[in-house]
Amino acid sequence: MMNEMKGVLPIVHTPFNEQDEIDWDSFHRQVDWAVDCGIQGCAIGMVSEVLRLTSTERRQLTENLVAAVAGRVVTIASAGAETTQQAIEYACHAQQAGCDAVMAIPPVSTALSDQEVLDYFRQIATALEIPVIVQDASSYVGQEIDLSVYRRLIDEFGAERIYFKPESAPLGPNLSRIRDATEGQARVLEGSGGISLMDSYQRGICGTMPGMEFLEGLVAIWQALERGDRPAAYRVYLPVCALVALQLQAGLDGFLAIEKYVLHKRGLFTTDRRRGPIQWEMDSETCEEVDRLLDLLEAALQAEKCD
Repeated sequence: MMNEMKGVLPIVHTPFNEQDEIDWDSFHRQVDWAVDCGIQGCAIGMVSEVLRLTSTERRQLTENLVAAVAGRVVTIASAGAETTQQAIEYACHAQQAGCDAVMAIPPVSTALSDQEVLDYFRQIATALEIPVIVQDASSYVGQEIDLSVYRRLIDEFGAERIYFKPESAPLGPNLSRIRDATEGQARVLEGSGGISLMDSYQRGICGTMPGMEFLEGLVAIWQALERGDRPAAYRVYLPVCALVALQLQAGLDGFLAIEKYVLHKRGLFTTDRRRGPIQWEMDSETCEEVDRLLDLLEAALQAEKCD
């Protein structure tokens, strides 16, 4: 198999200019910075605002991700859609573009039976040679994926072809349920933004898929966990945890608003524009709290470098 998907694999954010067009210079700047941070891969996902992009823009995002990464790390494209045909089309395009894997959520506009969810992912996987990450994003969109679907997919395609990214609550116990139901075969990636990373790691995940905004902290936490230094991991984890708690107050829009605020503040994005309609905006006091917590995160990172 190609490069294995493990470690820190952040979701890229989609920068927009003042004309509401994708800002490709900012996009490439983001990817270069992320690779320099020490990641193992880059992915397109929900916080890439894929549900707010046109079909042409989604394909462009996939192609630009592969071009920006230029073989330095693993690339994963988003393939989830409202019909199986659309999802297969996105997935095949990603494979042709050179992606190492695709990630897909089930359709969100229709309540599906467990069998229909299974058939949806089965048809995507059958159409491809690269792995599929089965994403349950039901904590903020869509429906929860039943444990039986995970087991069937592993049985039919094997652990090298099917990865899982469960995000339904309660996350920790659900990670353990998938691990135990597949007798430890399942390769599970978590997507808590970092707030559950310590617990998730100890339940046997192979990687984490956060956003980009606190990436240096997430890489430092993962590296500390891999070398068995839990005290160091917790020192960096605590300010990350506080930052993600702020994002959680407003669901997907909360993540997007703070993500783009931070990337703009870092100078990676020219604007912090999100594509509407938008439910939630940061007020001045939220901005001030994010800034204070970013200072705490930076202090924790600097302390680790000095140890």
